[in-house]
Amino acid sequence: MSIYNRMPKRGLYRSRSGVILGVCRGVGDYFDISVFWIRAVVVVLLIFTGLWPVMGIYILAALLMKSEPVVDAGNAPEKKVGGRDRRRATDAAARLRGKWKHLEKRIRRMEDKVTSREYDWNSRFHG
Repeated sequence: MSIYNRMPKRGLYRSRSGVILGVCRGVGDYFDISVFWIRAVVVVLLIFTGLWPVMGIYILAALLMKSEPVVDAGNAPEKKVGGRDRRRATDAAARLRGKWKHLEKRIRRMEDKVTSREYDWNSRFHG
């Protein structure tokens, strides 16, 4: 089996979750190579060839590569994040639920304090 048979069927895109413009992560995803090794090669080339050739090629690649297409939340592929498989949409919904519960608790505490008799007495005497 050659390397061309193992390549993903989708095109070469800049990753939306990349560090600097997503070029290295996009190339790593396309060739199924760890982004660490792609970045290591870029740094080595940067050291041996100088700043301008590598930065010029990097910026040119960023301008020529299309940004990764947005995946619909209903059929988002599972991605490994921190050693666990998660879906982006599920994570976002869980974070929103947590924030909503926290906000609701804060509002209830504030309502309890404002509607308490002690608050009423303090506001009458202390203005």
